[in-house]
Amino acid sequence: MIDIHDYDIQCIEHEILWKYDKSPCDYPDCDCLLSLRKDMINNRILVNQEEILPDIIAFNDALTVALRELYDRAHRIWDSIKDNADFKDAEIEAKCYLSYDYPKLHPVQGKDRQDLWNALCDTGWNGVYEQGLSLMTLSLPEDNFSFEDFVGLDEKDNNWNEGLDRELTKDLHLTSAFHNTFEHLKFAITDFIYVREFETEINIEIRKSV
Repeated sequence: MIDIHDYDIQCIEHEILWKYDKSPCDYPDCDCLLSLRKDMINNRILVNQEEILPDIIAFNDALTVALRELYDRAHRIWDSIKDNADFKDAEIEAKCYLSYDYPKLHPVQGKDRQDLWNALCDTGWNGVYEQGLSLMTLSLPEDNFSFEDFVGLDEKDNNWNEGLDRELTKDLHLTSAFHNTFEHLKFAITDFIYVREFETEINIEIRKSV
């Protein structure tokens, strides 16, 4: 596991904290710092993936539950407004994010961890994260697909384990949201696999001609 005293990573995190504290979201090129930190941590951690396998599984399970709840709630809201004339041109957009709080299960704890977490989760720095954890956005009524399609498990043998040890993770059925978080967002794998709580956002937009 990554030691909080790992000098290289500590230097990068200090730079992230300094820049973020100085002027949040005012550095569009600072995602490079997040990418560098992610690569440094992943290169160390993924050498011994079996050590974090239980947390990979637990995170994927917890995320799947959160996405199921989001999917169901978004459809309930849509069903309740779709026949209302006031919502004739309405569209619902549903997103899921990591908890706003630094993971309590993370083996590295410290007084600056919440500040670092705020930087990692800031969509001004971590741009793709603005759309949430899902690889596919959920917009109703446009996206009329099943939950299995939404999480990329529409076939029994689907397993979004690119970048991981294929043999070790072959039976996990990792979702497309796991893949998106691991591959396309700026989080190191040890940032998110200890998360068990999530934030969801459902917005209703009404288009009206003036």
